[in-house]
Amino acid sequence: MKSTARGREHGPSVRRIALVGGFAGAFVGALLAGIASAQEEQSAPESLLPPGFDDPAPSPSPSPARPQAAPTAGPPGTAPLGTPVAPPPGSAGAAPTMPPAADLSAEELADLPSLEELEDLSTDQLDDLFGLKPKYDMPPAARRALSQVGLLAPAEGGLKTASLARQPQRLVRAVLAGIGGPLVSRWGHILLRRALASRLSAPQGMDPVEFAALRIGVLNRMGEFPVARALAQDVDAGNWNQALGREAITAYIGAADPVGACPYVQLRGLSREERDADPRWVMLSAICNAYAGESTRAVSLLDAAFNNEIAPEIDILLARRYAGAAGRGQRGVSIEWEEVDSLNAWRFALANAVGEPVPDRLFDDAPAYFTRAGATMAMAPLASRARFASRAASEGILSARALVDLYSELYADEAITGPLGDRAQQLRSAYMASDPAQRIKAIEGLWNAFDADQGESDYAGYILTAYAAARVPPASAYGEAAGGLVSAMLAAGLDRDAASWDAMVDEGSEAWALIALGDPIGGEASTGGINAFIDDDSSAAQIRSRFLIAGLAGLGRLDPGDLSSFESRLSLGLDRQTRWRQMISRAAQVNNQALVVLLVGLGMQGESWSQMTPLHLYTIIDSLVRVGLEAEARMIAAEAVARG
Repeated sequence: MKSTARGREHGPSVRRIALVGGFAGAFVGALLAGIASAQEEQSAPESLLPPGFDDPAPSPSPSPARPQAAPTAGPPGTAPLGTPVAPPPGSAGAAPTMPPAADLSAEELADLPSLEELEDLSTDQLDDLFGLKPKYDMPPAARRALSQVGLLAPAEGGLKTASLARQPQRLVRAVLAGIGGPLVSRWGHILLRRALASRLSAPQGMDPVEFAALRIGVLNRMGEFPVARALAQDVDAGNWNQALGREAITAYIGAADPVGACPYVQLRGLSREERDADPRWVMLSAICNAYAGESTRAVSLLDAAFNNEIAPEIDILLARRYAGAAGRGQRGVSIEWEEVDSLNAWRFALANAVGEPVPDRLFDDAPAYFTRAGATMAMAPLASRARFASRAASEGILSARALVDLYSELYADEAITGPLGDRAQQLRSAYMASDPAQRIKAIEGLWNAFDADQGESDYAGYILTAYAAARVPPASAYGEAAGGLVSAMLAAGLDRDAASWDAMVDEGSEAWALIALGDPIGGEASTGGINAFIDDDSSAAQIRSRFLIAGLAGLGRLDPGDLSSFESRLSLGLDRQTRWRQMISRAAQVNNQALVVLLVGLGMQGESWSQMTPLHLYTIIDSLVRVGLEAEARMIAAEAVARG
């Protein structure tokens, strides 16, 4: 965007801003000299005092001179008494001195802002002009060190603080930059989020702020905007660099919390070139002015943005509505969606923040970003959040408990009717029906409802019913539903509840395979059961059987001789070497949990389990087991078979 407005809209030029930073004292001195010169050109003003009041008092008559006593000698090194002594620097008696003026050229002096322009500048612009803006927004005692940045300490479930401290910074940077999107595994997503949110020290030689920015970037790309925002808040805004600032603003917008970015906007900001390139920066600056009490300045900025058409009208109007919530000086804003044919992150965040309903038609072809962001926006309408929650839960953004809580709210809201109301009622029956058979019927009804809406790849129905499935007592009479019930329980990590069905299921069935992978006690799987599962497997290219063999081998629950036989039968290719496999195997060899988890995230990127190979799955499971993350490895292996 090319900016042409001056004066009241944008203040002095960039060159002027740069110049005055080095000679504010010279400018003040020149201004005082100009005022004195102007006064000299005027005639002397008439006195307003009565006659005699402005006449000087007569000088007293000199008294006869007295002989002066000789000075008394003081302590060695001191001046004799009566000798004039210059007052010490800084004392009340010292004469004030002006700071030395900068040596400015005529061109530089001509570039100084005029008095009219100074009057039109906001407080922030004046601070920038004279170099008065502080670097930090908190006192020194409250500032936090950068030696450890993160949310989860090791005692709270986080990974070891020094896990990456001695790792090559180039490797860590490359791995974090290489994770560009969602993961195929819900449990892989949960594990990676835990690692990124852990309280970690930066690799040796890497700037801790850069390390934080890279982690926040991965969380943003995963759709974990609230976690990314919290991680950004763990670094004082005065320490942010431009990379962290950009990622933090992305997180704040993804969480529908633009005001949260105001400390950075007001303290540091982006360069003028970056502001011109991104209209959101102008609107965000106006919002921050409004919430800082400068409503007039906010109105001026947004009016200029509207007149200059720096962004679509709907975006500026939403910014006006949001800024108007700060108080005085704002006008009523009416939002019209008729001519809007798409969504963007800014539009979606501000619409939800101000309670403006977004038309359903705009979600038809919208990217998955809006589903991931909307699922965690507490201010979004319940019905919208329920629609967004399916994908978010399947990907690991929402937990099973969070999904149940959401449907509990739907049940409590009598205004929610239709399919959503029916599902909420059905979930209550899945928990509260007195007969286990009726509970299973309600659970299966929810699975079918979610499959009809989202397709076979959706996992949300199983996640929603996980705790209800755990309330069904194990019984051979419910054997036909056992596969789904066990899959649902493992979707929420209820491995012991799932293992309680072991004696009730047929060897070689889906439930048997899932228990063989997810059982916390475990043991070597029987060859007969594996062969029976392979024989009944109707998945494409028998991918579920291949995942079963890879998972059992990675967990150490398959005899090496049997592994060789099954590998030949299913063409698994588990011996193939890749650069990624060498790196994660080396990280597991030195028992580095954090690096293994980051490499797991790098190797599990994708939208569907069809993009996962048995080789990658085996390597991931084996590496996680070797660094003490067997529980996560078991859940990933079971999920692969359930969703393959």
